[in-house]
Amino acid sequence: MWPRNQSRGPGGGLSTGPGGGLSTGPGGGLSTGPGGGLSTGPGGGLSTGPGGGLSTGPGGGLSTGPGGGLSTGPGGGLSNGPGGYKSNIPPWNIFVVELEKRGYNAQADLIKRHIKI
Repeated sequence: MWPRNQSRGPGGGLSTGPGGGLSTGPGGGLSTGPGGGLSTGPGGGLSTGPGGGLSTGPGGGLSTGPGGGLSTGPGGGLSNGPGGYKSNIPPWNIFVVELEKRGYNAQADLIKRHIKI
């Protein structure tokens, strides 16, 4: 998981370093490896499985429930409060394109309304 921010520092949303939003390395936002933002495997940003970026289940990127990527509540991906703006999905601009490719237009529109991309 990486911060949903515009930082270029360690772990930042625009960082190409380890764990960064633009990193292709392990856990990075542009990584296709385990836990990576572009991974379809367990916990990956493009996974529909438990905790995956395209999952509508608990903790999933498309979940509106507690801790979900589309939740505005505590720990949710669209929350402005503590623990918000953290997720296992790729950077928002990439994620929205992937949602639209898969026909998740309502979810993409919801993200666009809340996040400036």
